[in-house]
Amino acid sequence: MKPPPPTSTQPTPASLLLEPSRKTTMRWLIPILLVFLFLTTLIWLPRQAQQMEASERLEQLIADSLWVEQAIRFQLSRDDESMRIIAREISNNHLRQDHFRSRLNALLRNNREFYRVTWFGPDGKPVASTDDFPITREDLSDSSRMTSERARQIRRPLYSPPAVPPGIAEPALMDYHVPMFRNDHYIGSLVASYAVARILNEMVPWWFAQDNEISLTDTDDNVVARRTAGGQGLNVYTHRRELELPGLTLVLHTNSTKSAPKLLPNLLVGSVIVLSLGLLWSLWALWRDVNRRTKAEGALLNEATFRAAMENSLVTGMRARDLEGRITYVNPAFCKMVGIPAEELVGKIPPMPYWAPEAMDEYQERFSNVLAGRITPQFETIFQRKDGERFPVLIFESPLVDQNGKQTGWMGSILDVSERKRAEDLNRTQEEKLQASARLASMGEIASTLAHELNQPLAAISSFTTGALNMMQQGNADPRALQPALEKIHAQAQRAGHVIRSVHQFVKKREPARQRLRIGQLVDNVTPLVELQAQQFFVVLQTHVPPNLPAVLGDQVLLEQVILNLTRNGIQAMAGAPPERRILRIVAEIDRSPATAESVVVSVIDQGHGIPEDVAARLFSPFFSTKAEGMGMGLNICRTTIEFHGGTLTYTNNPTGGTIFRFSLPAQGGTYY
Repeated sequence: MKPPPPTSTQPTPASLLLEPSRKTTMRWLIPILLVFLFLTTLIWLPRQAQQMEASERLEQLIADSLWVEQAIRFQLSRDDESMRIIAREISNNHLRQDHFRSRLNALLRNNREFYRVTWFGPDGKPVASTDDFPITREDLSDSSRMTSERARQIRRPLYSPPAVPPGIAEPALMDYHVPMFRNDHYIGSLVASYAVARILNEMVPWWFAQDNEISLTDTDDNVVARRTAGGQGLNVYTHRRELELPGLTLVLHTNSTKSAPKLLPNLLVGSVIVLSLGLLWSLWALWRDVNRRTKAEGALLNEATFRAAMENSLVTGMRARDLEGRITYVNPAFCKMVGIPAEELVGKIPPMPYWAPEAMDEYQERFSNVLAGRITPQFETIFQRKDGERFPVLIFESPLVDQNGKQTGWMGSILDVSERKRAEDLNRTQEEKLQASARLASMGEIASTLAHELNQPLAAISSFTTGALNMMQQGNADPRALQPALEKIHAQAQRAGHVIRSVHQFVKKREPARQRLRIGQLVDNVTPLVELQAQQFFVVLQTHVPPNLPAVLGDQVLLEQVILNLTRNGIQAMAGAPPERRILRIVAEIDRSPATAESVVVSVIDQGHGIPEDVAARLFSPFFSTKAEGMGMGLNICRTTIEFHGGTLTYTNNPTGGTIFRFSLPAQGGTYY
């Protein structure tokens, strides 16, 4: 029986030829697949990018349209509240016919969307109007008259559908009817007429109108008003939003003037570059196989060069030491960090030139641990630069092992944490400020000054009481001798009580209520609080309020807040002024100008730094403040409060330096106190 033929594990010549052929086929297959992917991407990517850009534009249009709709709704709500307040004043006999027009002048001047405001009596005849020639109920459109009757029946304000009134060539008007009742008896209505076109012109921002055609329509898509500041819309990106009003529904249409996005976006260029690089890499891989040895040497050289470049470009300092603690390598980042060139560091043994003298004991202890084979993997310390400047560093130490696994030294990474330390200090400072602000918010600005003010009468009471006790202990308790001390104790106690009552009256929560007030009484009420703040800045307070000023109609606490805000601004404005100029004046007078109704004018005059021109343009804007801790709402609230009372708030430069803030309030009935 013959033994089986011996087996061989050596490849045959055919297999040797077949294997390179398969490898070549696979390597050429990669570029072909990349080219196919490239062509597919050229077709798909631009269209996909176009759709994404179109979606982004439409989403932006919808977001902007919602913002515009909210802005219009917010402004109409403010106008609604103003009309309700005026109607309430008429119903309560707080606003008479002769003061109606002057009361509404400020409102119409700041809200240009109003066309006119008319006060109709119960018989439908006009009682007062902002127009020189008041209209009658017959001059209203049919839909407006129907809305007026419906508002009267349901006793709620309603908007009428926009319509052009008969007999005039004006744009469509939208009337807001506010029925007025007194003791359940209908006494008339207040009709605020809006020019619908002005609603778009005044309430839609210019930047939005430049890119979109905006129109208002009714629910049947009949156009009521249109604004085309940026041209006609292209019907590519559109959006509609219903504007629900009491008794009326309008539709806000936005039609962008932007065209559809281009088919070839910039993303295509990036895709071409990426795919081209991939294609070149595949070709380079084929060529590398032909020149394997040469490329292997080049790759080794490139790797060494890359490692050197990477180490040299690091912002982290690198330091290598042998087992004896001698420096064997430092990178440029470490040299730049300590300000010492590499040739002065390599081969150096401790003490190192970048060690700070005050931390020398710490360095020596750590160096001893290194020689003993014990290191701290991570720790913080301080180094000094060549010029002596100290800076904090974070050090990471690890064993340095060669290719045979033998430890040859220690490798350290050094980070300059100066910026982190500064950030931590800043963060800690901010946290402390926030905590302090939270505490101060619960106490209030007046609390600290109140404590200072009360300390003086309490100290005087203690002193006089001690003197009286000493006299009694010495047997000199003569009532006539004790009377002056007791009278002074009584006066100081009344002074402390007056301050506490003033603060309590000012901060007490209450509902707003209008009543006849004297300007002198308002100034007297806030004088203790103003003096508390004035004493901090060594400011002298002077008041001049004639006793025969007419009364005004208003809310006491709101008007006192206006005076307190204006005086506080004046006091703070004089903080840097010379002591002799730190005088704050409050002056009241009567304005009998023939152009306006009689009013009472209150001026708060300081001699501070004044108001620059760039600040004056935004002085009354919300959230604008020149103070680091200010919210920027003080003057805006003051102006809103004064306008709510039918007055105006203005300012002028003080001829002697500083600023004069004036606010006027309508006089009531010519009654003098």
